[in-house]
Amino acid sequence: MRQLILSGLTAFLLAAAPVHAQIHAFTGAHIIPIDGPEIKNGTLVIENGRIIAVGGANEVEIPRRAERHDVKGMVIMPGLVDTHSHIGEPSGGDRSAPIQPETRVLDSVNPRDVGFQKAQSGGVTTANIMPGSGHLLSGQTLYVKYRDAQIIDDLLILDADGNWLGGIKMANGTNPRGAAPFPGTRAKAASLVRAEYIKAREYGEKKVKAAADSSDAPPINLGYEALLDAMSGKKVVHHHTHRNDDILTVLRLVKEFGLRVVLHHVSDAWKVADEIAAAGAWVSLISVDSPGGKLEAKDNHFKSGRVLEEAGALVGFHTDDGISDSRFFLRQAALAVRAGMSREKALFGMTLAGAQMMDLGDRVGSLKPGKDADFIILSGDPLSIYTHVRETWIDGVRVFDRSNATDLLYATGGYGASNDQVMHLHILELEAGQ
Repeated sequence: MRQLILSGLTAFLLAAAPVHAQIHAFTGAHIIPIDGPEIKNGTLVIENGRIIAVGGANEVEIPRRAERHDVKGMVIMPGLVDTHSHIGEPSGGDRSAPIQPETRVLDSVNPRDVGFQKAQSGGVTTANIMPGSGHLLSGQTLYVKYRDAQIIDDLLILDADGNWLGGIKMANGTNPRGAAPFPGTRAKAASLVRAEYIKAREYGEKKVKAAADSSDAPPINLGYEALLDAMSGKKVVHHHTHRNDDILTVLRLVKEFGLRVVLHHVSDAWKVADEIAAAGAWVSLISVDSPGGKLEAKDNHFKSGRVLEEAGALVGFHTDDGISDSRFFLRQAALAVRAGMSREKALFGMTLAGAQMMDLGDRVGSLKPGKDADFIILSGDPLSIYTHVRETWIDGVRVFDRSNATDLLYATGGYGASNDQVMHLHILELEAGQ
């Protein structure tokens, strides 16, 4: 009988205290919520993948059954949002045409690419994975969470109806020029884009007319459907552009076709900041600290963040990984601040600004009750060169822990850090008696 009672008591205690606590409380950290003032001695509480409380130590009541994490001396801020990445070896259009909106990165990303783990070690939690810039329009992008994934579905960010989210990738300038059918000049590039959007608009008008008078609708055109999403504002256009004249060409197209646009790279942004702000365009900068490459990017300057901030434009940042390593994404903000951008706007640009550019501002980018529990724990100030990401959490799950030897390898490099496709020598193991 005594043994039976003890067994019952043990079962009760196990049921009352699950092995995997769903409530976590992080105490003692300096918290940077982004959408509010910094908190010197703060507490963050999460439950079932969502933030339920954030505030000062004396302001937040910690649930009794929460798993407590003492992070005194650390800094907590939202997970970083990368508006432009090529992790997962994504590809879009081929060389058959310069404009291919029907292609989808969804169909080409390798979710087992080790780049995802490396990005986690840099504190990146949300990203826009895009095809390249060798086309005027290379396809549809994909908004993802950098969760640990086995299949692409594990990475997707879905809307309320279960649809995957993403934008449209476009480019101008040097990259998409080439032999026919690709444009040979900047003027021809713009004319090809205009012609394709006009065709898509006419296609949409025929669909509307057919629905109104019960006539035959035109055959489904996947490319035109994507362009209609761009013209209606359903999908954001993420536009690669560098030179000041190319930037203004994009702004003209935006006005003509009613597009919502994020200007990416924008090397000459500091030259046309007022025009960008007046057009209401958003900007995603990359601060490349090892100059070189294409001639059209020769005037890229760290001061673009400051100049755009003064002009009133919304500014975010991106890695363009592997142009810039996701493990060092925080230096983008640090370099911008060094060139005069405010600390507040630089950190906003690393988080909430990028989320807004991907229509995810109500879900990620700041530490606010109700939002996804995506955050990072830093060893010090986010703008310090001596600071490391200690932990990365996505949807309330810790996906990176620097104290773990395997995770540390992803963060620091070394043998095996890039080995995402392991060959299984099962026969040799059997012969060796393993």
